[in-house]
This record gives sequence, structure tokens and C-alpha cells, in this order.
Amino acid sequence: MTHDPRVARSVDDIAKMPSVVTIGVFDGVHRGHRVLLDAAKKEAAERGLRSVVVTFDRHPMEVVRPGSQPRYLQNLDRKITSLLAEGLDLVYVVPFTYDFSQQSALQFIEQTLAGSIDARHVIVGANFRFGHGAEGDVAMLQQVGPQFDFTVTSVDLLEVDGVAISSSEIRDRLAAGEVEWAAQALGRPHVLEGAVVRGDERGRTIGFPTANVEVDDRMQMPANGVYAGHAVVLGRDGHVFPMVVNVGVRPTFGGGAVTVESFLLDTELDLYGEHLAVSFEHRLREERKFASIDDLIAAIEADVAQARTLLKA
Repeated sequence: MTHDPRVARSVDDIAKMPSVVTIGVFDGVHRGHRVLLDAAKKEAAERGLRSVVVTFDRHPMEVVRPGSQPRYLQNLDRKITSLLAEGLDLVYVVPFTYDFSQQSALQFIEQTLAGSIDARHVIVGANFRFGHGAEGDVAMLQQVGPQFDFTVTSVDLLEVDGVAISSSEIRDRLAAGEVEWAAQALGRPHVLEGAVVRGDERGRTIGFPTANVEVDDRMQMPANGVYAGHAVVLGRDGHVFPMVVNVGVRPTFGGGAVTVESFLLDTELDLYGEHLAVSFEHRLREERKFASIDDLIAAIEADVAQARTLLKA
């Protein structure tokens, strides 16, 4: 990702300036996160201050308890791009190192909020925790704020269909194949991206050549199944292709590792070596083993027809 002057990756990159600040992991930059970001932007505009979002270069659990961290909804570059799109003045990406994880809540306030950023107002989610051992919370921020010359607002979680939106809830829904609910909560479809690599090319032999997308194994995958969505060849002209994408082990061909195989409609582009982003908009069916190749072909033809209807393609 090319450098953007609105992105800081160290305190040395930050000009000290009175600011309204919101803080969080912001994995997915979902609709609940955007309530916080909008509130920070609005408050900053009303006070004539800089608006700042503080986030981290990895999930804190990756450092605090390696192996226990959740899968990601977005890679770091996509998260930064999503945060920048919300229009705040500065995105500060804190390198979440072991040393940083040992900072007390008070040290974080002194060194980051009051120090390098010069926070005058802080906006966080009602369940926000910070500092070593998650000792800091909203009440602590409110208690110590006056001595550092900042005030604090907490924001309740947004809900969809009576369920609070959180990154963990979205992960759970994706793992269950509920991509439509996830898209509602995210405010956009879930996206996976990666290089197109050579597979066994069986799809080509049955008339449905697929792009085998190599996805970072730290990313949250939807449940195995067949989905409709769109694909974008990154780094090209931004053209969007309707597609059918299969997530799974291809049981008709004997199974194996989970793959993400996308069949782009109405194109014969050679995609090997390209970087593809695929969105999961509708779940068409579960993955299943077919008795014959002809049965599989008939099922794929039905998938394509249903995808065209749903995507209006």
C-alpha cells in the first residue's frame, strides 16, 4: 500500500494537535464501527479539531495469547482503506508489539492519547477495554480524563434484527454461511482476496474454468458452500464481474484442502498471477458430492442461472 499522509504508523509521524479520537481494533470496519467514526468526525467538526482514529496493525490477541486470536474480516491494507474512506483526518496504526501490550492503561493514556495525539475528546464503544490485562475501561477514561484535559463519550453497540453488531458476531455468521446477515452488519458484502494460482484445472475440462484464489489462512472464510457475488481484478481497470464461487473441498473429485474457486460469468480472461477480490453476497447451496460429473455440471448450470437472477447479471 502506497504511503498516504493521512496514515501514521509511529508517534514520530504524528503532529501534535488538539484532536477528537476514537480507538479500536476495527476489524471489518462494520456499521457499528462507523457509528463511532461518524461521531468522532461530527464532534471534531463542531469543535474545530482534528479527527483521529487509533487502531492496531494486528489483533491484540495475536501478541497477548498467540494462537487464540480470531480470524480476520479484513487484511490490514483493506482495513486502512476502509477507515480512510470514512473521512477522518488521521488514521494512526499502532504497531501492537509485546512491549506495547505491557503498557498499563495509564501509560497508554499518557503516551498515546494525551501525548502524541493531544486528545481533547475520546469516543469509544461501551465495552471498550485497553491497557495491560485489559485493566482500562470507559469508567477509567472518564475518571482520569479531566487531569489530561479530555472528555469521554461511550457509544452502545448497533443492532441488526435485535442482535448486536460486533466483529465476533459477523465471524460466527460467516462461519455458518450467513453471508446476507454479515453483509447487512458490515454495510457491504464480505470480501476475500488473493493471488490466482493454478489448481488441477478440472473446472476447465467441464466447461466452467475457475480462478483458484489463494486466501491468507488468517482470514475468516464463509462456511463451505456455493455463493453468488462479484469479482474484481485488483490493479486492473476495476471492472466488476458477476460470479459463482465455491468454498470447499470438491468432494465429487475426492476432496482435499479447502479452496476458493471463482467462476466469473461472461469473461474468458486469463487470470493466473492476477490478484482477485471476491465478494460473498448470496448463499446458493451447501457443497455436496455428486454421483456423476453430469450431475455436477447440471448443478453448476443451475447455480449460474440462480446467480444471474440474484445479481441481475
